[in-house]
Amino acid sequence: MRTWLTSIAALCLAATTPGQAQELAAPDDAPLGQAGAGKTVYVVPVRDDIMPPILYVIRRGVKEAMAAEADCLILDMETNGGRVDITEEIFDIIGKFPGLTVTYVNKDAYSAGAFIAVATQKIYMAPQSVIGAAAPIMMGPTGGVSEMPSTMEVKINSAIRARIRTQAEKNGYDVDVIEAMVDKSKMLERDGKIICEEGDILTLTNREAEAEYGEAGTPLLSSGTVASIDALIGELGYAGSTRVDIQPLGAEQLGTWINAISPLLLLIGVIGLYIEFKTPGFGVFGAIGIASLVVYFFGGYVSGLAGIEWVAVFVLGVVLVAVELFWLPGTLVIGAVGVVCMLIALVMGMTDIYPDMPWFPTGDGGGGGVPQVEGIDFELPDFSKPIFDLTIAFLLSIPVIWVLAKYLPHTAFFAKFASEAASGVESVAAVSAAVDSRLGEVGEAATPLHPGGKAMFGDALCGVVTQGEMIAAGARVRVIGHRGSDLLVVEA
Repeated sequence: MRTWLTSIAALCLAATTPGQAQELAAPDDAPLGQAGAGKTVYVVPVRDDIMPPILYVIRRGVKEAMAAEADCLILDMETNGGRVDITEEIFDIIGKFPGLTVTYVNKDAYSAGAFIAVATQKIYMAPQSVIGAAAPIMMGPTGGVSEMPSTMEVKINSAIRARIRTQAEKNGYDVDVIEAMVDKSKMLERDGKIICEEGDILTLTNREAEAEYGEAGTPLLSSGTVASIDALIGELGYAGSTRVDIQPLGAEQLGTWINAISPLLLLIGVIGLYIEFKTPGFGVFGAIGIASLVVYFFGGYVSGLAGIEWVAVFVLGVVLVAVELFWLPGTLVIGAVGVVCMLIALVMGMTDIYPDMPWFPTGDGGGGGVPQVEGIDFELPDFSKPIFDLTIAFLLSIPVIWVLAKYLPHTAFFAKFASEAASGVESVAAVSAAVDSRLGEVGEAATPLHPGGKAMFGDALCGVVTQGEMIAAGARVRVIGHRGSDLLVVEA
């Protein structure tokens, strides 16, 4: 599903093409038992600074690889580092992939890039590449580097070292090598040779990182130097496998901005649709509301969260609510199902869901790299952000809708705007005149009025609403006023 969704997004944005697959030819001298035929390798680019856009690309790549049941995930890395909080999120994302994870240091893996490399099971490096220099720094208000207070530096170093140690221990790297990249008070020594003096921060070239020490000949950090991704795939034993390259959409930065204003987008969507329901025809307010919600869902897709398929669920909810309001008023069930569909879509559109992620705690041992607690899998989707955004939008919409309902219909601006927006239909003045002409008229309820519904007045089927009472179908009703374009009726 992700493949065609990515294609649609790329066409809409005139962005780069989605992940492209190619089959790698197995060399004639491929080692026995290492043929990669039938295997799949995903390659995810890690470029520029470690910021939300990179997080979104990695998240999308990992999810696509999991959905395709890929055997290996390679991070093609060239970065100067970035934010620690984003790096920690990437740790969790990489940990969910059940297959082999590998970092290929294509040129540089400084700071956060080195941390992310340690979160994978193997590290390989290109010729003349560099990894290390991972000490944290503090950015100033203008974007430059600021001096970090000594107490803060000690505290942050301690927290980062603890987080990196867990990754290093899990993947079999020497903890003291990683700590020497973070803490300048650490000295690194191997076989009587001082590799990093106290007071320095460890940075390794590809040759230094693959150097072997000890009787067992253990590499310092890197598993080897290879000239290219294709050569790495062969080295890992996947020659002849299908290679899929994840391509950035070109809109990841846009996704960052969208996520920041998602409560505002929801608020605009709710207000726009509310005003549209209160005005005749389809106009600008409805277009603005729909556009805001489309942008909201697109932000979730670009961020690598849930797919655009939730747009279809939301549209289904809108259709059901419209059926309830305009064609089968008074049934309640159809409208309620529509509202539920809309709410579910709004929440799921910004929820981070991975393939095969359980929705409820299970006792089957789980899988997919999901952490286990005594044989029970509690790794459920995190609904907190979308629910928080939806709650904020709902609370803000209450006073806004109240003000609009109380004052806006009586303004000349609203009457003019609604009239112009109602292309090809009656103006507000015409609707008001038609309603006033039926005052005192008696008709018959065509549907149950709970409290809205339809009633026949002569040969005309009109939308009606009661003052709150329920009136059965077939009962005689009398018009006593109107609410918007609906006739206000009582039982005759």
